[in-house]
Amino acid sequence: MPAVLTPLASAAAAATTPVSTLASPFTSFFGGFADLVARLADGLEPVFHGSATAAAIVLFTMAVRLAVHPLSRAAARGQKERARLGPQLAELRKKHAKNPERLQKAVLELHTKEKVSPLSGCLPSLFQLPAFFLTYHVFSSSELGGGPNVLLGHTLGAAQLGGRWHDALGDGGVFGDAGLVYLALFVLVAVVATVNYRRAKRQTADLGAGASEMPGMGAMAKVLPLFSFMTLVSVAVVPLAAALYIVTSTVWSSVERALLYRDMPSATAAAPAGSAA
Repeated sequence: MPAVLTPLASAAAAATTPVSTLASPFTSFFGGFADLVARLADGLEPVFHGSATAAAIVLFTMAVRLAVHPLSRAAARGQKERARLGPQLAELRKKHAKNPERLQKAVLELHTKEKVSPLSGCLPSLFQLPAFFLTYHVFSSSELGGGPNVLLGHTLGAAQLGGRWHDALGDGGVFGDAGLVYLALFVLVAVVATVNYRRAKRQTADLGAGASEMPGMGAMAKVLPLFSFMTLVSVAVVPLAAALYIVTSTVWSSVERALLYRDMPSATAAAPAGSAA
């Protein structure tokens, strides 16, 4: 008996059919991702109806975050190890107060000896980049595999997943049906960004004291609290599907960080907050 595909999966399968045997491997890869999203949406359609594809993007994002969670746990352990080095760093600052170059070298040697990386907290974000790129590319492309990209017409409320905020502004303005979808996302991001900002401000003193000996880390400590609000800009300029990825990942990061760092002093429970990908 031949297999039967539901409408969303059938459309995605047609869009992923290569027009020639010389089709780019990347085209097949992007088409495969579109097919995955379509099949997830088919499974979610009885619950989410017209917003099933948007729900599939959220579910995909959560799966990615769950996959990189071990890296987040390792980053938290590394942060606690760096906090443990605080007294030794204070001694080094006192010892090499008049020799910044020697201080930087001594701090690097201490981190190497203790097998602590100041940048380990960046790994979860770095490993998410391919998944975000996939979402961004698929919902920015009018064609996939030589056929029309039917996913672009799917919606969250009245806003198309392939559209951007400026499209919503041109279709009813800020308080139009599509504009309200973005307004809800902006409010959610602003709330999470504010929480992350306050958390990052509490850590700034620790980063300024313990990490400023590393090249560039002092400057990073000053701008770090503002990174959370950059998510608002990202949500405004990327396709709505990619914005959903960013918002879901940002909320996940905030909750995950609160849990992983709950047993640390607030001044040291630190890492780049509000990063999406």
